[in-house]
Amino acid sequence: MTWAPLRVAVAAATVIWTVTPALAQAGKIDAGDTAWMIGATGLVLLMTIPGLALFYAGMVRKKNVLATMAQSLAATFIVSILWLCIGYSLTFTGDGAFIGSLERIFLVGLTPDAISPLAKTIPECLFMMYQMTFAIITVALVAGSVADRVRFSAYLIFSALWLLLVYVPIAHWVWGGGFLGRYGLIDFAGGTVVHLNAGVAGLVAAYVLGARRGYGHENLSPFDLTLAIVGTGLLWVGWFGFNGGSALGANSRAVMAIVATHLAASAGAVTWMTLEWCTRGKPSVLGMISGAVAGLGTITPASGFVLPMQALLIGVIAGAICFWACTWLKPKVGYDDSLDVFGVHGIGGFTGTLLAGVLAVGALSASPELPGGIRGLIEGNPQQVLAQLYGVVVTVLWSGILTLIILKVVSAVVPLRVRQEDEVMGLDVSQHGEALQ
Repeated sequence: MTWAPLRVAVAAATVIWTVTPALAQAGKIDAGDTAWMIGATGLVLLMTIPGLALFYAGMVRKKNVLATMAQSLAATFIVSILWLCIGYSLTFTGDGAFIGSLERIFLVGLTPDAISPLAKTIPECLFMMYQMTFAIITVALVAGSVADRVRFSAYLIFSALWLLLVYVPIAHWVWGGGFLGRYGLIDFAGGTVVHLNAGVAGLVAAYVLGARRGYGHENLSPFDLTLAIVGTGLLWVGWFGFNGGSALGANSRAVMAIVATHLAASAGAVTWMTLEWCTRGKPSVLGMISGAVAGLGTITPASGFVLPMQALLIGVIAGAICFWACTWLKPKVGYDDSLDVFGVHGIGGFTGTLLAGVLAVGALSASPELPGGIRGLIEGNPQQVLAQLYGVVVTVLWSGILTLIILKVVSAVVPLRVRQEDEVMGLDVSQHGEALQ
């Protein structure tokens, strides 16, 4: 008799961990879609490690290279574990307007054959993993704004809190059935969820931590731009999975998104290079890779909604406006965003989200449920621009305010910034006890 309650508890736990909700079976797994999404998942993870790690590391000073790469690595394993435990469930289950449910907490009931109603032709476990890679790179992006001075322990705590309190709600609002998606906001692969979100958070963090020691009057030149070029290449190719994979299947829309991604990156690089050549006399390698990433970030929300020539136009606009943000706005306002996360990703995400509302072609998103597809301003739907603007405002406010609150909470536990002597020594040695020889 004394063991009866324990047996009941064990039996209940077994049911909870093995049951698969009937809703999860509302689809059929397609082998082609699954194969493509496995590849796309690998490509997006490649964007963070080693893509973003190399991109960022090549633009800091030698004494901070390992510490900068460690931040991307840490974002990968912290976000992965938290996403499995609770992040995925709160983002992509339930029908709440503001947050998801606990239906998949600790991935309960996620059997090999389970299917999410949000991705009806691939295993839900693959959908969970694919979305995990988006969360990883978004958290990792924020670190670029405070490179060279953020304490590693503070970044770890910040990453965990920011994922759950900022990324998860916004991703649910846009992609998980929340109020922004219901209102009509279109964001194919992360203009608001990823780029604008990370850019605003990075700007707030840069202001809170303050400028790097010597900023504005000492040489803070990149250590090794060859690393940054390799990182750019990995980001560029990985972005095919980022945008193309957001079609959630091996189909023509995925192909169009990949074509749009490549053309926008190319146009962004050409535009930045040209502007720098005209204003400074020489086209820098740093400028070319910055322009490419600006094009990639800006096309992201529109990539599944626009045709190739429109993507080329978006890339040109991206290169121009991000160049302006990084070379004029940044020194004018006076913030030290170390690796221009706000100037490239924040401004790019904002621009691309609005342009999606202007240039969206209905034929690309047409479906049996929506025969005319989602049309933009040029196709006679001005309401779409208003929906895009609404999404931008909500994202900026939530990301900015919550990031500030999280930073204040973290600072009450551990200092956000390393000591001055540690910053002079370099974060590789002071934070990790290692150094490049």
